Amino acid sequence: MTAARPSGPLLLGVRHHGPGSARAVRAALDAARPQAVLIEGPPEADALLPLAADEQMRPPVALLAHAVDDPGRAAFWPLASFSPEWVAIRWALAHGVPVRFIDLPAAHSLAMAEEGERDGRPERDDEPRPVPVDPIRVLAETAGYDDPERWWEDAVEHRVPGGPGGPGGPGAAAADPLAAFSALGDAMTALREVYGDGGHPRDAVREAYMRLQLRAARKEFGGAFAVVCGAWHVPALEARTTQTADRALLKGLPKVKAELTWVPWTHQRLARHSGYGAGIDSPGWYEHLFASPDRPVERWMTKVAGLLRDEDRFVSSAHVIEAVRLADTLAAMRGRPLAGLSETTDAVRAVMCEGSDVPLALVRDRLIVGVTLGEVPDTAPAVPLQRDLNRQQRTLRLKPEAAERELELDLRKDTDAARSRLLHRLRLLGIGWGEPAAGRGSTGTFRESWRLHWEPELYVRVAEAGVWGTTVLSAATARAESEALAATALAEVTALAERCLLAGLPEALPVVMRVLADRAALDADVGHLADALPALARTLRYGDVRSTDTSALGEVAAGLAERICVGLPPACTGLDADGAAALRGQVDGVHTAIGLLAGAVPENADGLRERWRAVLHKLSARDTVAGVIRGRAARLLLDEGHLAQDDAARLMGLALSPGTPPADAAAWIEGFVGGASGGGMLLVHDERLLALVDSWLTGVPADTFTDVLPLLRRTFSAYEPGVRRTLGELVRRGPAATGTGQDPGAAPGRESTAPGFGPVLDGVRADAVVPVLRLLLGLDVVSVVSTAETPDNHEERLGATG
Repeated sequence: MTAARPSGPLLLGVRHHGPGSARAVRAALDAARPQAVLIEGPPEADALLPLAADEQMRPPVALLAHAVDDPGRAAFWPLASFSPEWVAIRWALAHGVPVRFIDLPAAHSLAMAEEGERDGRPERDDEPRPVPVDPIRVLAETAGYDDPERWWEDAVEHRVPGGPGGPGGPGAAAADPLAAFSALGDAMTALREVYGDGGHPRDAVREAYMRLQLRAARKEFGGAFAVVCGAWHVPALEARTTQTADRALLKGLPKVKAELTWVPWTHQRLARHSGYGAGIDSPGWYEHLFASPDRPVERWMTKVAGLLRDEDRFVSSAHVIEAVRLADTLAAMRGRPLAGLSETTDAVRAVMCEGSDVPLALVRDRLIVGVTLGEVPDTAPAVPLQRDLNRQQRTLRLKPEAAERELELDLRKDTDAARSRLLHRLRLLGIGWGEPAAGRGSTGTFRESWRLHWEPELYVRVAEAGVWGTTVLSAATARAESEALAATALAEVTALAERCLLAGLPEALPVVMRVLADRAALDADVGHLADALPALARTLRYGDVRSTDTSALGEVAAGLAERICVGLPPACTGLDADGAAALRGQVDGVHTAIGLLAGAVPENADGLRERWRAVLHKLSARDTVAGVIRGRAARLLLDEGHLAQDDAARLMGLALSPGTPPADAAAWIEGFVGGASGGGMLLVHDERLLALVDSWLTGVPADTFTDVLPLLRRTFSAYEPGVRRTLGELVRRGPAATGTGQDPGAAPGRESTAPGFGPVLDGVRADAVVPVLRLLLGLDVVSVVSTAETPDNHEERLGATG
């Protein structure tokens, strides 16, 4: 027999996002049939409650509140299908019963969060802040559990009316639907007697407001109404206080003008501590428990098997049967009324995943947490910018999804080009729905790859961007013009020009171009010009595929390139290591940019290329230029076919000569063969260059070898593993592989050497140098003797660099 309903309001203390609490609330409401339902939540959202009955409304969803004058000041109240509040809302709407929110208005909570206030009073920086108490954890520890989630499953999820145990199972233990609420209320009362407000000082203000709402409901409905709130608040709502005392707590609270709406939510966000501060670890599992009418473990194992089969893993019906048996056995051994998440997870790992955590991670992401994204009806309130975005998403068939996915676009197709423009405009507005990703390796400008991932916070970003315009196009245009006028660096303006072309903002481009011309004319720093040119050159490539007029950009870019050619050689002298490394990167960028400009501005192509080659020749030959830049300039000329192999070997020989400090020589090597520029393959296929590096490296004095070792390791560690292995094998083979002399393994009478090198030392030519040295040094040079290096020492030094 069901107990008689108490004469006062029915207080249903719940755990937010708890399927057991949700089932218990539904059973209690069915039994009590209240005349009204009051729910913990912002009262400004009362007008939005009827939308919960709309067929298009599919949880998880959330109430979004934001300040009108500052949309970035926002808060969420998430609700899932298994949230007790959602079940109470749907029950009230289905039965034609008034339903209202009774928590502190969002106008106050947003203002208090912004001003960092506490109990309506400013907090002091030196005031100690109490650590919030987790009541579920305290109750679990009292019951002897070390895991609060496990205790909650045993105490509530598996022991409520209509629970997943089915008829005769654990769910049949509680015949009275109100018994669980009474027991939980008593527990919370005991906890609050010990912990007070539990480290939640603002709860006093919230509970005072809720008590005022309960008084108003008594006048309207008598005692025939139900209240659904967090179990922690039940003792405070039952407490006897005066209306004057409650109003005193609310006096002087800060306030802002707020707007509210429904927005889709995700299971990933439910798994974080947000909104109620009641994040859960396994929303997908909880949704399964709530939705399963019976045999939850068997149904869960079937879901897991289907997921793993979709990933091409062999999982048979026998696996499902054995996993269910193992989960039930583990539950019995652990003294649990029903197999919970830990038992099912252990069983899945052992039976279906063969003990591996790799496929189990997929189960956790897709099922235990889940990738569900809710939906809200089109009639829900939204800022104009959000409505325009929704319209374009439908038109372009770009549905927001919680799961991350790759999107390949062919810009020669109208739909894909429009998708690209939309994503670029959103990025310019700070709405990071999509991020450019590395595609299938195409170097053309007609293909783009994106990585899309929609998160609920993006609705806040859209609301913030609404100050720029009512449509995505107008907002992006206004934002680009504002950023152009506020930019201080030339590189910022050129990057903005590129983004405007990508986003298709023809009205913003003239403003950006005027600012770009002004900044370029006034900026005399070669480094700034070198930073700005690559983005400008990339921008010129988009004219063909995006049908954009880039003639004005071409004139500015050509002017920047001319100024760089004039000012770069003097700027490369007198640099420290960090400055030289930075300028080396700028030289690479300018080299690529000039190659693009030559194709985009054909009338100046030949002259621009020739001037840039002359600059590279100057840089490669000047001793006053930093070694890393000289080496890089030589490499660029070699790759372009404007430096002969013999000349490259000569430059390397000069850079690695004994008179060059080892640190400078190492820097030259880094510039010539370092990084991801294919220098390793150059050494593999050009034995003369490898022999020069080999001879120089083995001749570095021991006292300076440790100084250049970090630089050399950085250079050679950037090579692919296969390239490093090949170089090691070439060096291990000895002189034949590196071209430094006679191959011990060669056939008698045959000599092995690399092209351009003699097989042995030419004594006659070497002796001819001695008189010149004696004349230059003023000494009687008798002989020049080099100490032979042992093979072990040779290999040891080469191994240290790689």
